[in-house]
Amino acid sequence: MFVKAIQEVAGFTRAIHSISRNFGSQKAERGAATLFFVNEEGWALTCKHVAQWIAQADSINKVFHQYLSESQNLSAQLSKTVAKKLGLDESKTAEMRITFVDCVDKIQNIRFVHHPEYDLALVKIEGFEKLGVTNFPKFLKDDQAVQPGQMLCRLGFPFPEFSNFQLNQEKNQLEWIQGGQARSPRFPLEGMVTRFLGDKNGKIHGIEMSTPGLRGQSGGPMFDGEGTIIGMQSRTKHLHLGFDIEEKEIVAHGKLKKVNDYAFIHLGECVHVSVIKEFMTQQGVKFQLA
Repeated sequence: MFVKAIQEVAGFTRAIHSISRNFGSQKAERGAATLFFVNEEGWALTCKHVAQWIAQADSINKVFHQYLSESQNLSAQLSKTVAKKLGLDESKTAEMRITFVDCVDKIQNIRFVHHPEYDLALVKIEGFEKLGVTNFPKFLKDDQAVQPGQMLCRLGFPFPEFSNFQLNQEKNQLEWIQGGQARSPRFPLEGMVTRFLGDKNGKIHGIEMSTPGLRGQSGGPMFDGEGTIIGMQSRTKHLHLGFDIEEKEIVAHGKLKKVNDYAFIHLGECVHVSVIKEFMTQQGVKFQLA
């Protein structure tokens, strides 16, 4: 149903990779999110919470660099004093590196424009010479054309499998490297439109899906079988089904056990295409209609 559409949408959908670690930790944690380009000027769409996640990297690293500078050649005890002064401890992220995978040949600056109400942001990548996309999306022209019962698909990068990074022990810093696996496979996920999401004034701003959006798919496009953009994955909510099981006896592997289970349904929430088009129009960002 979505084979050709996924190939089409993959042409402009890209991954955002992150590596981070807590203060004092030697272990780097991988993270991922998604964006998709809308025109040749370097404008792309993603979630507002993804844009905020990207933007925090600079402030996090600035504090860590200050710590490295002030604690250089100090004893372990004095280094702890410097860390405490800067608010660093083992429970907090001390370092974070971001890379935009297969997006552009070089980046001089990145601008973010946040939607004032909804989980939506425009990203403007500046200073590139070559944009690493093969085509651009077409957005649904008729906002009323999407209805409950329709099957749609989302595309993103929920499982970060990249390995092109290391902890430079000499510099005590995370860094991207030329070796390793630089990409993670894209992951499509289908679902049925269940309900629309509206604000207190009755304006429809979102689409609920029968399946969850996965971590890392945030900011990825939602589209129909033709590859037309219907919305963007934002978040997943968890609704209690009430089918609770408590102290129920079952036989598992030949042994009698008592189990507890509390069932939830996980539903994806997506930003409606009408909100996306309205926002791009307000910001003077050109886009195509299907």
